[in-house]
This record gives sequence, structure tokens and C-alpha cells, in this order.
Amino acid sequence: MSSAVPPPPHPESPSAAGGGGDKVLAAAQHIVKSLATSKNAADDMIRILSGFDNRLSSITNDHLFPSPDPTASSSSEISAAAALDAAFDAADQLIQSWDATPEALVFEAPEEDVAQYLAAVDVAIDHLARGGPAGARAGVAVQLAMARLEEELRHLMIRHAVPIDPTGLFFSLRRLSLESMDDLDAASASPDFDATTPHSLDSATPAGPETARGAALAPNPFEDQVFDPVRPEAVDDLRAVADRMARADYARELADAYCGVRRDLLDEYLCVLGVERLSIDEVQHMEWKLLNDKMKKWVHGVKTVVRVLLAGERRLCDQVLAASEDLMEACFLESTRGCITQILSFGDAVAVCPRAPEKVPRILDMYEALAEVIPEMKDLCSGTSGDGVIKDVQTILDRLGEAVRGNLFEFGKMLQQETSRRAMTAGEIHPMTRYVMNYLRLLVVYHETLDVLLADDSSDHDAFRSFDDQDQEHLESMTPFGRRLLKLISYLEANLEEKSKLYEDAALEPIFAMNNLLYIVQKVKDSELGKILGDHWIKRRSGKIRQYSKLYLRNSWAKVLSYFKEDGHGSGSGSGSGSGSGHSSSRMSIKERFKSFNMAFEEIYRNQTLWKVPDPQLREELKISISENVIPAYRAFLGRYGNQVDTGRNPGKYIKYTPEDLESQLSDLFEGSSVSANHSRRRT
Repeated sequence: MSSAVPPPPHPESPSAAGGGGDKVLAAAQHIVKSLATSKNAADDMIRILSGFDNRLSSITNDHLFPSPDPTASSSSEISAAAALDAAFDAADQLIQSWDATPEALVFEAPEEDVAQYLAAVDVAIDHLARGGPAGARAGVAVQLAMARLEEELRHLMIRHAVPIDPTGLFFSLRRLSLESMDDLDAASASPDFDATTPHSLDSATPAGPETARGAALAPNPFEDQVFDPVRPEAVDDLRAVADRMARADYARELADAYCGVRRDLLDEYLCVLGVERLSIDEVQHMEWKLLNDKMKKWVHGVKTVVRVLLAGERRLCDQVLAASEDLMEACFLESTRGCITQILSFGDAVAVCPRAPEKVPRILDMYEALAEVIPEMKDLCSGTSGDGVIKDVQTILDRLGEAVRGNLFEFGKMLQQETSRRAMTAGEIHPMTRYVMNYLRLLVVYHETLDVLLADDSSDHDAFRSFDDQDQEHLESMTPFGRRLLKLISYLEANLEEKSKLYEDAALEPIFAMNNLLYIVQKVKDSELGKILGDHWIKRRSGKIRQYSKLYLRNSWAKVLSYFKEDGHGSGSGSGSGSGSGHSSSRMSIKERFKSFNMAFEEIYRNQTLWKVPDPQLREELKISISENVIPAYRAFLGRYGNQVDTGRNPGKYIKYTPEDLESQLSDLFEGSSVSANHSRRRT
């Protein structure tokens, strides 16, 4: 290692020659022999001590580990205390010399200088532990060394911190955002279901497996990577510092320095992840578009924090603070507490936000993300203090779950209380129907989670007390989420039924009902909703659509068809005023019936070409049903009485249409465009 500031000079021995030099050499020999456990360990210690005084390099293993010689003289032994004092003198000088140059950093000096300093610290710590007259000096030396090591620790962690690539990670998070919800998110927080407000929410429906939840759970390439928050080459140095601070009873100072740096670095990482420090008040007053974006980032952020950042911090703690298991656990929890609290605080703020239906899928994403990482957090956070952290996480998870239940309850109330009085002029699909069904299709991908959250909700059972036995049996076989779906759709159906009564035209009422119920059924059949609600539900609604079709034919065409009946719809086939013959009276009755039919048909045509039946199949089926009822009756009536009108004056005034004309006219119905009833008239 190179150094910008030269390391302090090696201290000289107090006695450079004669007996003093022999004493230092003998003392060093005694220290090495006493502390070394093997010849290899002795070699390392000799190398370190030679840094204090180059004469100590003359010590060899032959001096330390000689062959057994029972004749060796005991007079050559040196007092252990004197040897330790001499070693401490050298160590103290080295510590003092480094302290005199505070701008220099030990761990930026050459490796040999680093080893010498650490050896000096070891000698000072051991000398302090032994006590004695020099204990005060040893205490000062250790204090100086600990202050330096504390700063060295901070510098090492900051200098060797591994940054998260903000460009790559942030891009990944944006790319993996829940884009399938974007169209639904564009809707108002309190959807306006007024018929005059244009809505186009079909595009918000997941077209397949690429659902909101699918995007939320899409693989994050940063989740599974092994992230080391400090470069590996610095870990040994950090551990060397931590070991000595712990051994010198400076564990508190060690923890403060370690945790302070780690906390600050984790804050920076959270900024990169887009997880901001926000108050509950800020979250509650945030516009939905901005809050939605932050919730998306949180979903990926919480998993990245646990699987990348916290896992990395756990490994670092285990490596650096291995000298003390208690210190290891305490420092991990303390250094990550702020990060975890920041994550949980946002979840808590979201949980107590004002309720709105479009928040439910996003809150479910948050709930599932947090539930997914709890087992991993339990592995990371051990001990009594760790149990407290897990309890806090579980509390936020429960609050998010309660927020989901509360928002769904409010959604049901909204459906029941929505009272817009403006009818859809063309009988088309109501915006409320589109919103609700697309919304439910988004929820269905969370059915497993919702089954858990709604398992104890007895209100769903209470809502179906009016069901018949067959429906009750079907209800009992459904999952908790299935029952909630059924209740919400029932609220929608009841609301639509009330809205259908707004129409003055009795024929338009079943058209509106058919359009909306068919849309509901199609959305159910084309998604996982069908599996949850079951074939029984679909068959019952399909039967109801057929009933609406029959009701339409009766309300719209019964009067028209009545003109073809033999009683002449009150025209009185044998009655008349004036002096005409019975034959003339009958002819006048036939003409009036043709004329009345023409007027009734043209009124229907004029109105119902403006009506809309968006589904092509239903539209065609209705036209076929009308043709099957009207054309044969008209053809038969025309064949029976047409000659009577043709022989009179102005026959075209009464017989305006051929059966083929009517067939062509009927093809224009339910297209939502204004067309003249005479545009295809061919009879003259």
C-alpha cells in the first residue's frame, strides 16, 4: 500500500549497545517464546518485533525452540516482567509516534507498517490487562490507539464501500413497473360514472398472464445477486480493527463508529432505490399519480432491500464483528434499523391513506412483497431484539391487509350508493359496468392472497340471505374471495337494474340490461373470474339475457305485429261510418292496418337505428329474432290482403314495403347511426 503521508519513523531502542541491547534482545526472545504457539507463529512475531528495533531480527527459532538440553543453565533466563515492560516501551513509542501525525492513516501505509502498528496495539492491550505500575501508561496508549482505530474503521468502510449502480438499478425498477394498471390509474380516485363522461377502461384489463401482479412479481435482476457492501480486500483490515477494539473493551465505541457509517450508506442506497423518507402527512396528501409511482418503487425496493442490502449487511457484520456474537447481532440491528423503519413507515402511511378502489391492487402488491420477505427477515434478525423487528414488520403487514379489506368494503358501498340519474341515451354499456368488471379482473390475479384476507369476513354470507337453495349451495362451495366477487357483482347488477328503469321507452330498458349483463358475463368467461364464480353463475346470467331478449321483442314489436291479426287491432273489420258497402268498409280497414303498420315500423326504425348493441353476435341474434317474428307475419298479411289494396287508388301510399325491403331495413337496427326509413324503399 502506498501512503500520501510517510509513516512515523521507527522508534530507537533506549540503549543502543552493551547490556541494554542484550536486555532488549532477551526480552523480545522471552515475549515471542511465551506467546508463540508454533515455529510459524514465532516467525511472524519476530518479523513484527523487528519493526520496533532492527536488532531483534537476529532472533531465530533455534533460540526459541532448542533441542532439549538438561544441562542448560537457568542463569540465562530473563525476568518475564522485564521483558514485557521492554516490549511495551517499544509499542508505546510506536503508538505515540503515529498519534503525532494525525493526518496519516495506518491502513494507507505499507503492509509491514500496518502489521507493526497492530502488533504494538496488541502489546499495549495485553500490558493494560496485566495491570501493574505501568498500567496508567498502558491505558493512555490504548486510548490513543483506540481513537485512531475508530477513525481508521470509518475511513476503511467509506473508502471501500461498494456503490449500487444507480443507472442500471433505477432503469430496471422503472422497466419492471406495473404498467398494466396505468390506464385504470388514469381514472379518477372517485370514478365518475355519469353517463355523459367518456370512459375507455377496456385497455386496463390484463390481456393474459401479463397482469398487474405478474409485473409486480417480475424478476428483479438485483434481488438474487450477492452484494458485498465493502470490497473484500478491506474486510480483513476491518476485522483486525474490530477485534482489537472489542478486546480492549471499546465495544461501545466500535458499535457507534460501525453503525454510524453503515446507517449513512444504507440511506444512500435507499435513495438510489427511490424509497424516500416521507411522513404520513406527506403520503396522505400526495396526488394519486405520484403516490402510485412511489408504491411501485416500494414493491421492488422492499425486496431489494431485504435480499440485497440487508443480506449484505448481515454478511459484513458476521465477517467484521466475529469476535463477539452479541456485538454482531446488536450492530446489525442498530445499523439497519433506520432502513427497515423507513421501509415500514411508508407501508404504514399507505395503509392509513384515504380509501379509494384503485389503490387496492397496488396495496396488494405491497402486502405480497412484504409477506414474501418476512421469512428471510427472520433469518437475518435473530435474538430478542430481532423478534421485535419481525413483530414491527408483521404489524405493518396486518395494517396493509386491513387497508385492502377496508378499501373493498368502501368499493361495495360506492356501488350501492352510486345514484347517477342520467340514462345512457343509446342503451349502451354503462361506464360503471366497464370500470367494475375491469377492476375485478385486476383483483382476480390476487385471489390466493384475498382468500386469506377475506377468510373471516362473515358479512359476505349475510349479503346472500335472499338466495334460493340452489344458489345457497353454490355459494357455500365458493372461496372467500369468490363470495366477495359475487357480492360486488350483485351490487353492480342491482344498480344497473335501477338505472334501466330510467328509460321512458319500455323497449330500450331490456336493450340496456342485455348490453350490460352480456358485458359482465363476457368479462367473467374470458378471465379467471369464470373459474371462481363457476358455470352455475354463468348459466344463470346467460338465461337472464335470453329473458331480456324476449322482453325486448314483446315491448318493441307486439304492437306492430298486432296490425296483422284478424281483429285488425281495433280497426273493426266489419264496422265503418257513412254509406259504404261491407266490402268497401273492409277495404278501408285493411288500408288503415297497412298505414298503421308503416307508421309504427318507421318510428321503431327511426329510434332503434340510434340504439347501440356493441356485441356483434348479440346484435345479429336480435335482428334474426326480429326478422323471424315480423317478416313471415308481414308476408302472410301482404299475400292475403295486398290485392285488395292494389286494385284501389294510390296503392303505394299503403303498401310501402316488400318483405325484402323490411329485411334490409332491419339490418340497420342497433348500429348507433341515424338513417332514413325510406333509404332502401323499392316499392312505388
